[in-house]
Amino acid sequence: MRLIAGLAVLVAGACTTACTGTATSGRVPGGGAGTRPVACAVTDKLIPTCGAWWGIAPDVFSGRGPIRAVDMAERRMGRRADIVHVYHRGGELFPTAEEREIAKGPRLLLVNWKPALDHTWAEVARGVVDKRVDRLAEHIRRTFPGRFFLTIHHEPENDVREAGGYSPADYVAMYRHVVARLRQQGVRNAVTVMTYMGAPNWAAKPWFGRLYPGDDVVDWVAFDPYADDRVSDFAGLVDKTRPDAPGWPGFYRWMQARFPAKPIMVAEWGAFERRAAPTFKRDFFESVRRQIGDYPQIKALVYFDSPLAPRGDTRFDTTPGATRAFSELARLPRFTSTPVPPS
Repeated sequence: MRLIAGLAVLVAGACTTACTGTATSGRVPGGGAGTRPVACAVTDKLIPTCGAWWGIAPDVFSGRGPIRAVDMAERRMGRRADIVHVYHRGGELFPTAEEREIAKGPRLLLVNWKPALDHTWAEVARGVVDKRVDRLAEHIRRTFPGRFFLTIHHEPENDVREAGGYSPADYVAMYRHVVARLRQQGVRNAVTVMTYMGAPNWAAKPWFGRLYPGDDVVDWVAFDPYADDRVSDFAGLVDKTRPDAPGWPGFYRWMQARFPAKPIMVAEWGAFERRAAPTFKRDFFESVRRQIGDYPQIKALVYFDSPLAPRGDTRFDTTPGATRAFSELARLPRFTSTPVPPS
C-alpha cells in the first residue's frame, strides 16, 4: 500500500502541460471494462504521468560538439531523445548557446554540475563560491526560462572522506546551500536531482544513509549503474547485489523503500563491450524491453553512449543486433507516450 500511495503522489497535483493520444486500460462510463483515452501530462517537476522519459548522453569524450553529437545519436537510434545529459563544472555557465538550441527540439536538458573542483564541499557550503553561483543564476534567468533537470555533484560516494571538508554532512550542506542560493537568486525552473553511483560497495558504507540532502531540495533521485561482468540483465543492473555487501537489496528496491514518493531516474546506464560474448549488448537491451515494466517508479532512462568510457565501449550500436534491439527499446510505448513540453 505504501508503494501504491507513493506512485500516486508522483503523478498527482497540477500537471502543467497536457498531452493527448494515449490510451490506458480502465473502466468506461456505465461500468463496462475496457480501454479509454486519457490525457498524458507532465507535472511541474517534469514527471511524465504516462510511461517514462528516454534520454541519452551522446558520444561522450569524443570531443564532438553537442548539437552534432545529439543529431548523430538520434539518427543512430531512430528517434528524438526526450532528455539530453550534459556536463559542467566550476564557473562554466549553462545552458550554453548550443544546449539552448538542443532544448528547442523540444528536449529536456539534464545538466550535471560540480560547482567547485577547487574548493571543498564544506567551503562551498560556507559561501566561498557564492559569486560563481550568483553569476550562473543571472545567466539562467536571462537566457533560459524553460524547465530543466539539475544534478549537483553527482556520485558523491567516491569523494567522501570523513575529514577535510568532504564528509557526508559537508555534502548535504553543500547541496542544500547551492540549491537555496540558486532559488534565492530567482532560479525557479531547475528540477533538482540527487544522483548516487549505484554501486553496492558504497551502499554498504556506514555513512551512506547520511548523504541524502533532504526532500525539500531534491525533486528526483537517480543512480548510475553499468552492466559490468556481474550483470546479465536489466534486473541485475538496477538491483545489483554483491557478496561483500550482505543485506543490500539493490538500488531500485532501496530507493523504492526510502523514497516511495520520488520519481527515480537512471541518469547514466550502459552496457560494456564483451569480446567473449559478442551478443551481450543485444541480449541486454532485449532484457530491458522485457523487464522495464517491473520497475514503475523509474520515470527516466538516460543512456551513456561513449566509445571511450573509463571501463569500456558503451556505444549501443556496435553490432547490428545491438542496434536493432536498442532502437526497438527506444520506440516502446512506455518511452513515447508523453511528449516533451516546449521549452
